[in-house]
Amino acid sequence: MILIAMGVSGAGKTRIGELLAERLHCSFTDGDAFHSEANKKKMHDGIPLTDDDRWPWLRTIREAIEEKQRAHETAVFTCSSLKRSYRAILRGSDRDVCFVYLKGTFAVLHERLASRTGHFFDPSLLQSQLDTLEEPGADEAIEVSIALTPEQIVDEVIKQLATRYAT
Repeated sequence: MILIAMGVSGAGKTRIGELLAERLHCSFTDGDAFHSEANKKKMHDGIPLTDDDRWPWLRTIREAIEEKQRAHETAVFTCSSLKRSYRAILRGSDRDVCFVYLKGTFAVLHERLASRTGHFFDPSLLQSQLDTLEEPGADEAIEVSIALTPEQIVDEVIKQLATRYAT
């Protein structure tokens, strides 16, 4: 099984991804590590990424997912996965890729971004990400509110995974 913690910047993808990987005793890979230097510079400079910027990044993450699958490993990845077309690339034709949508309000997300240091993402891009976001439906992702504590979020994801894969 491959889990992808998704959502806009500030949603807590990295923290939740790390905690999920710890709980599931599997590897964790942050999708931000696959961004090109050019993409990082654009975001740092407050310039939103385009689809053309994102396609190579998404394909690289998909290749990393396929490596884990070939090794029959469970793994947790993070990726904003803002559009259905992006999620389709990451999922491929695999039924064992599950998205975890970390949903939050603009106010909470903006507050988190404003207090974050040492990250390349310019907080002024939050609205651009929210405008781009195509929220996944229940058939596409497990949705969890970021109003919960990280531990509560992970508990909820584990509970929903058990229900989803109970067959």
